[in-house]
Amino acid sequence: MKFQTTPEIEIIEEIESELEPLYRVIILNDDVTPMDFVVEILKVIFFLANERAAEIMLMAHIKGSAYVQSLPKPEAERRIQKAHAETAAQGFPLRFTLESE
Repeated sequence: MKFQTTPEIEIIEEIESELEPLYRVIILNDDVTPMDFVVEILKVIFFLANERAAEIMLMAHIKGSAYVQSLPKPEAERRIQKAHAETAAQGFPLRFTLESE
């Protein structure tokens, strides 16, 4: 007779103090940058689905700013710099900011 043994399972707990703090990326509305360009930036640089990118763009358009996503600070800064470089290259004033959570 064969006995089946179950593998040992190791439970790993993440300790909050070891996690990198997250920062909120905020998009700021302007009256110059085309809406379709904003959606494309949100999709390509922030990896958002088309529908979610359009929702964020409309929220920023209506309210003046909108939450994009939360990321560790170095990654948030990298994506914001990339977005600013792309928008500047196209001659648009689209801006993003960071705030701690």
